[in-house]
Amino acid sequence: MPEISQPAPDFTLPATGGGDITLSALKGKAVILFFYPRDDTPGCTTEAIGFSADLAAFEAAGARVFGISRDTMAKHDKFTAKHDLTVPLLSDETGSVTESYGVWVEKNMYGKKSMGIERATYLIAADGTIARIWRKVKVPGHVEEVLEAVRAL
Repeated sequence: MPEISQPAPDFTLPATGGGDITLSALKGKAVILFFYPRDDTPGCTTEAIGFSADLAAFEAAGARVFGISRDTMAKHDKFTAKHDLTVPLLSDETGSVTESYGVWVEKNMYGKKSMGIERATYLIAADGTIARIWRKVKVPGHVEEVLEAVRAL
């Protein structure tokens, strides 16, 4: 699992809107990666709508924002259309990126254990190193907190 001030693990993933996103190609800009469990669930929907609503503010602060889950591109496209999302969603179907960022974890819900994505956000500085990590994210107020952190870079 990467730590603050370490280089962010590089990846290339397909994105909504077409094409692929390669993290290392974004050097020179801050990047926010918000990892979320699943498309079209209440918390994930609220979080994606929140980042979409403030996307212009993130861009004005010099940052790119991407949501990442293990959902397929077809599910991402449907989710994006249903909620008019403007934030690009990346599909990590193989799980290699969620594992490299340490967000593929064992979860315990009502006594039943299963593997899943822990809601987490990584702020990557323009030099490609990790500037801030939020683990076990609670959605209310999170987008605003991340935007403040970007502005403070």
